Amino acid sequence: MVILGPSGCGKSTFLDIIAGLSEPDEGSVSLDGNVIKGPGLDRGVVFQQYALLPWRTALDNVTFALEADKDKETREEIAKNYLSLVGLSGFEDRYPYELSGGMKQRVAIARALAIEPEVLLMDEPFAAVDAQTREILQTDLLRITEDTHKTVIFITHSIEEAIFLADRVAVMTSRPGVIKTIIDVPISKEKRFTEDIKSTQEFAKIRHELWELLKEEVVKSQETCSKCSVEDCRVVKDDQIKEVDL
Repeated sequence: MVILGPSGCGKSTFLDIIAGLSEPDEGSVSLDGNVIKGPGLDRGVVFQQYALLPWRTALDNVTFALEADKDKETREEIAKNYLSLVGLSGFEDRYPYELSGGMKQRVAIARALAIEPEVLLMDEPFAAVDAQTREILQTDLLRITEDTHKTVIFITHSIEEAIFLADRVAVMTSRPGVIKTIIDVPISKEKRFTEDIKSTQEFAKIRHELWELLKEEVVKSQETCSKCSVEDCRVVKDDQIKEVDL
């Protein structure tokens, strides 16, 4: 599932609530019938920024979440397996400063997968890398999800990325964000791996449909932002800035 929507509509907030990093003002979110009340090992999170520990090697970054209940030999074996899965065999002893942006995000994905979560939550994970690396990572993610059979909830602003990755795309409205509609993407995984799917008429048709749904929400979002000021968005007190809802 990919969630697509204009900036500020609440995509990342929704993901944070599923991750247990934020609490909803009302209502609840459940996973397999269990109400989410905080972070848990049944959910792995990959953030837009790599969030790696700079003093740890790639291997040690992946083993970090396993240290509570796995012995060293077991967690290193698990970490090596997942680093291999994301194409980083041979880079286990490299520190984050020795890795490219795409490689850092691969480490972050391996770390999230190593805890063997039921759901992988990804908040614009490829936004910080260059266009070529982004396309490679998209294909790698498809392969990884095929290999691991993980459920993925993926946040993006990119219509093309949404279509390429998703079985279903949920389009959100502008603030206050709700799900406007959910579109099925009837493109087989085989086609995505073997064809230049983004140049096909089928892809273009889905892109047009999603853009027509999204365009109105983007315009509404921009109109809302143009009417507010910095003071509307922030409260300044005692030399501190606190974000508040619009």
